[in-house]
Amino acid sequence: MRLGVGAALVAGALVQGDMAVEDGRITGLGLGPAGAGLAVPGFVDLQVNGFAGVDFLAADGAGYAHAREALAATGVTAFVPTFVSSPLDVYPDALATVGSLPDGPGPRVLGVHLEGPFISPRWTGAHDPAFVLAPDAAVLDRLCDAGPVRLVTLAPELPGGLALVERLAARGIAVSAGHSDADADAARAAFEAGVRAITHVYNAHRRWAPRDPGLAGVALVHPAVTVQTIVDGVHLAAEVAAAAFRTAGARFCLVTDAVEAAGLGPGTYRLGPMTVAVANGRVELADGTLAGSVLTMDAAVRNLVTAGASVTQAVHAATRAPAALLGAPGLGVLRV
Repeated sequence: MRLGVGAALVAGALVQGDMAVEDGRITGLGLGPAGAGLAVPGFVDLQVNGFAGVDFLAADGAGYAHAREALAATGVTAFVPTFVSSPLDVYPDALATVGSLPDGPGPRVLGVHLEGPFISPRWTGAHDPAFVLAPDAAVLDRLCDAGPVRLVTLAPELPGGLALVERLAARGIAVSAGHSDADADAARAAFEAGVRAITHVYNAHRRWAPRDPGLAGVALVHPAVTVQTIVDGVHLAAEVAAAAFRTAGARFCLVTDAVEAAGLGPGTYRLGPMTVAVANGRVELADGTLAGSVLTMDAAVRNLVTAGASVTQAVHAATRAPAALLGAPGLGVLRV
């Protein structure tokens, strides 16, 4: 089957011509005659709490099937459902559900992103402080044993935080620093210990200062740190998103932080154990705290292009950058 495109984005370069697909595999690139449009690798979302009326923490197999179909319509072909800090007795069933999901149809589920519960009480953001815990190796092991944990956001500066980083690294689980009060020294120590990313940069962590750039300042210039960013026009001003992109370059990674309201309209929805309100493109708790987004990944790519990225760079931020953080070289690429 021919896609009818005019070019394909392959290894960061445009290959002019059409693309052929047979039985779900690419069988030809650069074919003539060319059509119109551009084929790009499928998008990879590392932080998505829910979608199209489905909250992943509470979802069953049917809910995931519905969300996967809706995510596919936005260009996502792989994603990591995100669980915010919650009561400990909620996690086992939710993790087991992900572990039992079939391979298809729809986008691949790459495992779970635990955003918490080992985060700073000073920077809980939309997380319920009642469910935030101090680093605890035994609790971490129980969570990781309950299902396919692929990514964990934690506050590395907490007592015992770096020990959890080492424990996760030994399991092959990627660690991102977020909801954190780490100063610059603590951030450097975390990245040297194996933390590989920052979660939603400039949101829910210690603020940048000229003599203490904190977590964000160190992450933006560290050559091995992925900078995960919500480019929805709500979480960051356009200039801030553009500056982060220009600084991080190929390490800049788009995430949506979408909640179950994504793809739907205004109203009241769930975010894990919490209730959120959606209006005017914002997702908020009752006190006005931002609580995720209604962003879709195709819109994030367009927004990044508007901020000054090339199409190639924006697609990289939605494909190869997240795949690299997960250590998944087969994701986010087009090849025969």
